[in-house]
Amino acid sequence: MQHDSPAPTLKKGLKARHMTMIALGGSIGTGLFLASGGAIATSGPGGALIAYAAVGIMVYFLMSSLGELATFMPDSGSFSTYATRFVDPSLGFALGWNFWYNWAITIAAELSAATLIIKYWFPDSNSALWSLLFLLLIVGLNVLSVKGYGESEYWFALIKIITVIIFLIVGVMMIVGIIGGEAIGFTNFTFGDAPMHGGFFALLGVFMAAGFSFQGTELIGVAAGESENPRENVPRAIRQVFWRILLFYILTILVIGLVIPYTNPNLLKSGLDNISVSPFTLVFQKAGFAFAASVMNAVILTSVLSAGNSGIYASSRVLFALAKEGKAPRIFGKLNSKGVPIYALLATAAVGMLAFFSSMFGDGVVYTWLLNASGMCGFITWLGISVSHYRFRKAYIAQGRDLKDLPFRARWFPFGPIFALILCMIVIVGQIFTLDLADLGWLDIIATYFTIPLFLIIWFGYKWKYKTKVIPLEDCDFETGQS
Repeated sequence: MQHDSPAPTLKKGLKARHMTMIALGGSIGTGLFLASGGAIATSGPGGALIAYAAVGIMVYFLMSSLGELATFMPDSGSFSTYATRFVDPSLGFALGWNFWYNWAITIAAELSAATLIIKYWFPDSNSALWSLLFLLLIVGLNVLSVKGYGESEYWFALIKIITVIIFLIVGVMMIVGIIGGEAIGFTNFTFGDAPMHGGFFALLGVFMAAGFSFQGTELIGVAAGESENPRENVPRAIRQVFWRILLFYILTILVIGLVIPYTNPNLLKSGLDNISVSPFTLVFQKAGFAFAASVMNAVILTSVLSAGNSGIYASSRVLFALAKEGKAPRIFGKLNSKGVPIYALLATAAVGMLAFFSSMFGDGVVYTWLLNASGMCGFITWLGISVSHYRFRKAYIAQGRDLKDLPFRARWFPFGPIFALILCMIVIVGQIFTLDLADLGWLDIIATYFTIPLFLIIWFGYKWKYKTKVIPLEDCDFETGQS
């Protein structure tokens, strides 16, 4: 009888500092550097603070839930695997493909963003050439090894974090009057109809923007499968999520709201084709830093590449896990000698590139649709995490296990996952009321929401084909893959 040589496995190459920076860098990106301006213009400095704080608290609960699951059972399939084990294999199948699609599309979005940013310095250059160059760079970093991804993400995240810290110091110095003329104080919080502006539906719209900004924090769950020591590294990274949310998002929104009046027309312009009016740039320029636009442009470029880098890493790992469970073609379950799921990686990069090229047709209409759909996918993933954790804990107790044996325990159970579930549902349903029908048209609305029926078709299609059932709490599998 012939014995096969042991198959290559995913390498446990992510150190504690990599895990911390993946958690820290995961959600600091264009959402913070660009979308924060629009949020303040839409619902005033107070409204933006409330929306970002509420979503921040929800994300903390979600990360605690994911932390409990990922330290007990580190797996690159993450929420897809947990839903399969503790809820229903059909939900795991749908969540896995939803997550893969979400990040494959995000890669396309980041490639488009990177080419727009480069135009700031090279206005007449070829977009397709730049996007190909950036794609080769992030694929190259991921093909090297998991350490290649971890190391590049570490430095990308560090640049973002240093920028935010400098911004906060400069902002506070301006508020108290050390630089940039006389002290600003709280005048912009009481100016016009600030701190709140635009009413309830404006606030609801900002909730969605805040949700987009925080998407990426869940990558820590995928990275846990390749962490050197998940029992220590994952809880440490999760604990820092809360302080990061507090420090980076809440303080940044507060500083922008205090320094720049919400009526400043430039706040609404802070899109990718208008980097020169990123709220960060506006604050730096007001402080007297003439080179602010160029520096912020470079920071936003690294931030966009970091998101693409993370996207290609996370989606290839989830596709690999799906293939291992027989929920995707088997070829995607193959690893190269360095422990990288190479076929899953290349397939994801190809989809990202296709989506990018589609953005060149019809004035970027396809691209806008994909981006809207991708945002909705993120909320579906978060719903999946909260449901999986709720069922995990219930099954754990139902099988007579002791909570003291959990390597990391999420506080505030069951309030945490239930709060996250309800808030996600409110944002998803509430979005329909905030869309400007006259401005958008029905096709755009369908494009934003088609993700939900698509997700339900995949979920119930798999359920119908394989006759899967919700797993009884007593039968949930706690043994396979435990750390």
